[in-house]
Amino acid sequence: MASAPLTHPTRSAAITAGLAALLAAALVLFLAGSLPVAGGFLAAGLIAGGAVLAWRILSPWREESAEHRVDWSLARGLACASDAAVAVTDRAGRLVCANDAFEAMFGGWVPPPGLPIDDAGVERLGKAGRAAWRDGQARAVKLHAGPRVLCATVTRAGEESDMLVWRFDADREHDLAETIATLLTDQHGDRLGGAGIMAALVTPEGRVRAANRVLAHRATGRAEGEVEGRDFMRYLITDSRGHVRFEREGLEGNPLRVIEVPFLDADDAPVLITLLDEEEAAPAIGATAAEHVRSLVSLLPLGLALVDRDGRFLQMNDAFKRAAGVKPGAEPLYPGDLVVREDKAAVADAIRRHAGGATHSTDMAVRLGGSPDEPVALTIAGARGLGDAAVLLSLKDNSEESRLKREVEQATKMRAVGQLAGGVAHDFNNILTAIIGHCDLMLMRHSPGDSDYDDIQQIRANSNRAAGLTRQLLAFSRQQTLRPQILQLPDVVSEVSNLLKRLMGELVTLDVHHGRNLGPVRADPGQLEQVVVNLAVNARDAILQRNPRGGGTLTITTRAVPATEVRRLGNEVLPIADYTALEVKDNGTGIAASDLGKIFEPFFTTKETGKGTGLGLSTVYGIVKQSGGYIFANSDGPGKGATFAIYLPVHASAGAAAKTSAPKPAAKPAELWGSGTILLVEDEDMVRAVAERALTRQGYSVLSAENGEAALELLGKSGRPDLLISDVVMPTMDGPTMVRHVREKYPDLPIVFMSGYAEEQLRKSIDLDNVAFLPKPFSVQQLAEVTREAMANR
Repeated sequence: MASAPLTHPTRSAAITAGLAALLAAALVLFLAGSLPVAGGFLAAGLIAGGAVLAWRILSPWREESAEHRVDWSLARGLACASDAAVAVTDRAGRLVCANDAFEAMFGGWVPPPGLPIDDAGVERLGKAGRAAWRDGQARAVKLHAGPRVLCATVTRAGEESDMLVWRFDADREHDLAETIATLLTDQHGDRLGGAGIMAALVTPEGRVRAANRVLAHRATGRAEGEVEGRDFMRYLITDSRGHVRFEREGLEGNPLRVIEVPFLDADDAPVLITLLDEEEAAPAIGATAAEHVRSLVSLLPLGLALVDRDGRFLQMNDAFKRAAGVKPGAEPLYPGDLVVREDKAAVADAIRRHAGGATHSTDMAVRLGGSPDEPVALTIAGARGLGDAAVLLSLKDNSEESRLKREVEQATKMRAVGQLAGGVAHDFNNILTAIIGHCDLMLMRHSPGDSDYDDIQQIRANSNRAAGLTRQLLAFSRQQTLRPQILQLPDVVSEVSNLLKRLMGELVTLDVHHGRNLGPVRADPGQLEQVVVNLAVNARDAILQRNPRGGGTLTITTRAVPATEVRRLGNEVLPIADYTALEVKDNGTGIAASDLGKIFEPFFTTKETGKGTGLGLSTVYGIVKQSGGYIFANSDGPGKGATFAIYLPVHASAGAAAKTSAPKPAAKPAELWGSGTILLVEDEDMVRAVAERALTRQGYSVLSAENGEAALELLGKSGRPDLLISDVVMPTMDGPTMVRHVREKYPDLPIVFMSGYAEEQLRKSIDLDNVAFLPKPFSVQQLAEVTREAMANR
């Protein structure tokens, strides 16, 4: 090895040593007068100076001058710019510089090769370091640092070649093999299996490292068979003609084509092996690439089609036919035949461009002739080396996606309409409260036989009828008051069976079937009876509309629907659980497909004008939904009848069904007159006026306020009342907020809330005790009863 050139300080030291030896020899010659002695002294001085100079040259330590000192902060900054872990050591093996990635990878500043890796890795890393001092560069692979496998590159560097640079990266070969093994065992391996491709990653020793499920199934005969760690070749046999088959399937099994994919260059790297089924008569060699591609296209679950240079279909697989709505035996000649007239030119132009040499793919939104209302995505790409095929088409089957989109849109629309219906019903309840209240006040001044008495009664009756319509709107919007109980559906049907027979008359046959082992449900029995009656009346009308002379059948069925059956149904709307189902089926006029999505909307009816309000089915929908259930309408088309299926979840505590009985209504107070001070808070002037007059006539002293803030001011002046009656929804400050302020001063003050919304919904949002509820619209009699009861329970 050649010596390094002398630096400037070394040359200066050599000259100084030579001059010192010469002066010392002259001084000895002058003092001793002996030339031999002076010469010997000169020689000794030169020898000593040469030894010092040689030590200085060969020593690994050198004092660096200021202009040659290394800026290690700059070196570390450069190292931190790299994603790899980088470290620098000197000849003594000391760590002089490292980046943050090195600290993160090895948990500290440990100088190589003594890193926290496996013992064999430390030994290989040490050999690489020694080789780098000798040859300038070396490499170490398969360094196991916990779950990671690393490779290291060691390079000699520095102005005087006295440093080693250590670079650590992830082992690319190991990472690629691990990635392929993971892909084979997850859904990607299942996709290969769906395309008829069996694949396994095999070690150099012939052991299976990973395999997709279809290969494991074919090799072992079990759906969850395990082949990892087994000898791959033991699963295969070869017949006399050289055909490979699975050993389990024997010589009668399907021949296999074995394809070896050496994706890594290392001698000890794993190999990817794929197996393809081929027909017995298929030639072992000589098949063209185009034939292989067509065979693969037919197997893939994606919607693919091949088109020639003239724009005609060469092939389309089954998935493409399903997505395009192509019927067997009616395959089109050109892709433009699949789309509507407005899209034909655009599709033909795009295919022409890609057939002429366009390399990029194009995504187009087109409308198919069979379903022009829903655009689909068509991907067009150029194809090369596939024989006659010049263009590859891909079409996604979005029928399921479209169905889910329609269901979400329907649910969103029903929710919005329900909110609108609830708001309208609430406002109507305020108006009807005022009308009914004034009628009651006028009836107190008239007796039967007066000229105005019958007119007032007629107004009151029509108002009550309108109140019934608002209750139906509240039922649809799921804002009505329910009294749920734990009950059995057959009992509900039995309660109304006599009524149903009278409703059906002699022209329609009623057929009732009850299943076994029905679980109890939690619902309001009165509302559930209304559901059955509404569905039965609609079915009767549909039957008589189809055949006015009768002869139809209405079938009511109750049955248990376990979670396993729900899972088989695959309905995304219906959660997987145990249900008790009620089905009402008729053989009437049926429901058109265009009407099924609107059948539960308020005021939508298929009956003749004047023969239906359109609130029957919307009421059924709201009651079922508010009870936690699901309802589905199904019909094969006009003239083929309809089926309404209701699914109510089975109540968890089945034993409670036998212990639960209907609550007994509280006895109404016989005497409605009373005394005391009542604070009445209502933002609607007409409702407040009626309630104030009614309470005053019953003997109470009434203080009234138009909102919550006014009520608090009035309380500050008048003191504690005996009862507070308040509306729930009011501007500026709502009723519950106002009551919380009042309860801070009077914690035991009884409260009566009035509202047109459902009591059940309000109680979920009102966390107050000792609160009574009065639903709107109410009569003077009902207001007096609730007030008397609240005053008596003080």
